Amino acid sequence: MDYLDKIKWDAQGLVPAIAQEQSSGDVLMLAWMNREALQLTVEQGRAVYFSRSRNKLWFKGEESGHVQTVHEIRIDCDADVVLLKVTQNGHTPGLACHTGRHSCFFSVYDNGAWRAADPVLKDPQTIYKS
Repeated sequence: MDYLDKIKWDAQGLVPAIAQEQSSGDVLMLAWMNREALQLTVEQGRAVYFSRSRNKLWFKGEESGHVQTVHEIRIDCDADVVLLKVTQNGHTPGLACHTGRHSCFFSVYDNGAWRAADPVLKDPQTIYKS
């Protein structure tokens, strides 16, 4: 697949993928994709990532139900980062973070420390299987 050959995959065969909410422009999360994950994302119209910690494909929302519908896929000028414009499904507002927050980027630098600037919208204990 020609479009997959345009990507500059790292030494592990991965590329960082940023999920951005289409409606608000919020950056929801950063994950990783391998060739198969990007191909499945294109084919299925939903975000599929590669979990480095589990060393396997990760269909976003497979446990939580918080599926990301993909509307547009872009690459940066160096072809070494993928940007997914998505709708975050499964909860209103959409939850992308495993901490039960809208975005994984909820910590803000504040006078020498990091503090949580965004609230937990749903208890993670109720989202994920134990």
